[in-house]
Amino acid sequence: MNKERLKELFSGEENVSELAKKIGINRAYSYNFRNGNFNSVGSDILEKIAKYFGKPVGYFFDGEERDTVKYENRAVKASEYSPAGIPLIPLDAMAGFGKGEFQIMEYECERYVVPMFIGAEFLIPVKGSSMIPKYNSGDVVACKRLQLNDIFFQWNKVYVLDTSQGALVKRIKKGKDDDHILIVSDNEQYEPFELHKSQINGVALVIGVIRLE
Repeated sequence: MNKERLKELFSGEENVSELAKKIGINRAYSYNFRNGNFNSVGSDILEKIAKYFGKPVGYFFDGEERDTVKYENRAVKASEYSPAGIPLIPLDAMAGFGKGEFQIMEYECERYVVPMFIGAEFLIPVKGSSMIPKYNSGDVVACKRLQLNDIFFQWNKVYVLDTSQGALVKRIKKGKDDDHILIVSDNEQYEPFELHKSQINGVALVIGVIRLE
């Protein structure tokens, strides 16, 4: 995120307290933005600021143009990285996402703008130690949903599976035949097991991770 652009907008206003009221945000945010005393901005707040100043959300991120985001040396339109933010879904709410029930939950979740996760449709927290050292409990992974009726697994990739056992964040390998997949934990203390594809209600590919120290 380009902090200077946000700082510049708030530095141009004499009364930041009044400005906060007009935008609809806490005045403490205004003072922090004016002083550059912040590390990140919630998507809801960023959207309000962008709307007030008549800027696209992409304006606040580096890019070849102010309505684009720089991503892996290419310009990406702001709309490509979900300017409204990516919903953070509790892991225990994931069961049923392949049946359409999950879609309802998106509207009740907090959303975050993460420009580098192009194509991500939702974020979920990792719980437990089964995927250590790749993912630790408390990490947040970004996921992209896949069509179950036309799924092509990339062996050794990490997926989120909606199964009869609940939502699983696991590495997938080739099973004993075309009807099975092998569910593997990166933590060697957990034994791998076979899963029949008919037990899978939904699939999402893990495309990134946020790790909190």
